[in-house]
Amino acid sequence: MFRIFLFLTLLLGGAVFASDRKEPPNVILILADDMAVGDLSCFNDGVSRTPNLERLKSESVYFSHAYSGSPVCAPARASLLTGRYPHRTGVVTLNMEKYPEFTRLRLDEETLADRFRSGGYRTGIIGKWHLGLGEEYHPLKRGFDEAEVFLGHLMAKSYFGFQLDINGEVKDFSQPGDYLTTELSNRAIDFVRRHRDKPFFLHLAHYAPHRPLDAPADLVKRYMDAGLGEKTATVYAMIEVMDQGIGSLLNELDSLKIARNTIVIFASDNGPDPLVEERFNMGLRGAKYEVHEGGIRVPFMVRRPGAIKPGESDAAVHFADVFPTLVEICGLPEPSTRATRLDGVSFAAVLEGRAFSGPEHRFWQWNRWRPRYTHNAAMREGSWKLVRPFVTKNMPKEPSRLPPVLYNLATDPAESNDVAVDHPDRVKRMEAALRKWTEEIESDRKRRRQ
Repeated sequence: MFRIFLFLTLLLGGAVFASDRKEPPNVILILADDMAVGDLSCFNDGVSRTPNLERLKSESVYFSHAYSGSPVCAPARASLLTGRYPHRTGVVTLNMEKYPEFTRLRLDEETLADRFRSGGYRTGIIGKWHLGLGEEYHPLKRGFDEAEVFLGHLMAKSYFGFQLDINGEVKDFSQPGDYLTTELSNRAIDFVRRHRDKPFFLHLAHYAPHRPLDAPADLVKRYMDAGLGEKTATVYAMIEVMDQGIGSLLNELDSLKIARNTIVIFASDNGPDPLVEERFNMGLRGAKYEVHEGGIRVPFMVRRPGAIKPGESDAAVHFADVFPTLVEICGLPEPSTRATRLDGVSFAAVLEGRAFSGPEHRFWQWNRWRPRYTHNAAMREGSWKLVRPFVTKNMPKEPSRLPPVLYNLATDPAESNDVAVDHPDRVKRMEAALRKWTEEIESDRKRRRQ
């Protein structure tokens, strides 16, 4: 009798322990393309329609001072997926066809997908891949088990006629009813359904509202009837379709009863495209291509029902912080070897309601083609921001001789008042720190190829 009692005790005890054991959370990382902070309807008095992103925001920690890794898409994505400044990764500019050697994610870089897969996750990417052409650089070789992507802009010449590389095989989409954003959303839902019983990491990389400007005519008309110009109306219509798909994805998580064990992150890769039409963006200066706030400040929210208390944080987080944060939250293993270092730091403390201790400095720089660090570079130190001014979105022909400017974002969030002459010592110190960073980052960029 005692043996039977002992057996039942161990059996029941083991069952209780098993039921208490927490499963690793799923992760869905959603990225919009060229979407401004001001494109959320809660910030523009309802001019746009983003009810599902509003829902997500209300259920998330929303970071009001979140920064991309770059004011343009490819370097920003490299930073997001590696936890490092983009220059280190080899991805420093745009146009994979024209500048292949400057748009390939180096083969010695570890991606988030690599780390999740080493932790037993099923990994997938759906949407835009802008981190290198060629078999070695295909997402299936960069940690993703599944890839349903367009590799570059030539595969997405229209939202109504496009191609997708589906696990290595290219398929054309040009039938009536085909629309890129909707197709990506549907594929994301299918991925979640197929992998609901196993931890998964899904990167849903939307193209909207990036050019070409394409949206259903009825949606565009509604915005134009409200008094908006055709280009802005089309951008808002593109965002509305993306919002609808995100809503369907969130509803699917609820239906599958996995919402509480799924971290959802939403962000945009950089600020709005100035070649479209200027639209409301919270009074932030600049746009895509520029290291002013309008080019690098992005919407950013993190949700996990029951585990992350919704609210707003003014912590200055950066795309490079996503990698170490997810590693910490998901309990992912350390790599067996690592010759490189992360530039980001975990902001898991913020998600737990505690203070964030970020790095003393943050840095940004971009110009087309090979880096010229005298152009369009910035660093932030507390509320102070030093900027080497933007000159051109085209290839700069020579070093810039424009003097740096200094802003105090605490009192001047619009970056309208250069106070460099009032703080010469601060300018000198921050210039020295920026110079040291550029030298170190360029040396790493030029390290021996692998």
